[in-house]
Amino acid sequence: MKNFLFFLLVFVCVRTTAQSSFMDYQRNFPRVADAMNRKADTLRKQFAVAGLQWPAREIYIRSFKYDSQLEVWVRNNPTEPFRLFKTYSVCALAGTLGPKRMEGDYQVPEGFYYINEFKPNSNYHMSLGINYPNPSDKMLNADNPGGDIYIHGSCVTVGCIPIQDKQIEELYIIAMSAKSSGQDFIPVHIFPIRFNNPKSVAYFDRTTKDEPDVQQFATRLKEVYDYFEKEKKLPVISINFKGGYEIIN
Repeated sequence: MKNFLFFLLVFVCVRTTAQSSFMDYQRNFPRVADAMNRKADTLRKQFAVAGLQWPAREIYIRSFKYDSQLEVWVRNNPTEPFRLFKTYSVCALAGTLGPKRMEGDYQVPEGFYYINEFKPNSNYHMSLGINYPNPSDKMLNADNPGGDIYIHGSCVTVGCIPIQDKQIEELYIIAMSAKSSGQDFIPVHIFPIRFNNPKSVAYFDRTTKDEPDVQQFATRLKEVYDYFEKEKKLPVISINFKGGYEIIN
């Protein structure tokens, strides 16, 4: 029992130190330090109005390509539903509807990802990297699927998700705060359309009517979208032997 308590104490200390070190490291960058000085207090007040704890405990990001929106969902603990905190406008779009399949196709990926990089000194103001290509992409894509996909500022893109500089500062701080609070896995889901918008659905059906693979792929994405809309929590998502997504709970 003593050995277990010692191990637990060491684990908590190491985890807390790692989280503090991440925040301290990020604040060493002038853009992050400046954004924190200007925005942290405002975000704290906005979280309080929304009934959310600051710093952010757990967040979920989802983006809709055709609708040009990026949502930030937040919850205080894993037992409660997510609540929509803010919706940002995606200010530029490259490619068409459908998943990214190879380097240089200018497509924004579609699928289920997570933040795998914080880039405070990005050429696009600030950037949050996503783990494209994920295992599904690697199974379904060509030999060279590409990479370097980010949510970033500067409002330009050749396949990323750009928002305004003021917005990426907010999102960066929120994501940084969630990671520092212990959320190592920050999910980012990218959908072709908002599936509850009839105009978006009609556009998708019209433009992909001769692309059954794209439609079938979107059907699996919609299952996850529908689950979250109903439950306000994320399902467990697996990848089958063909590279397709499946809900397993």
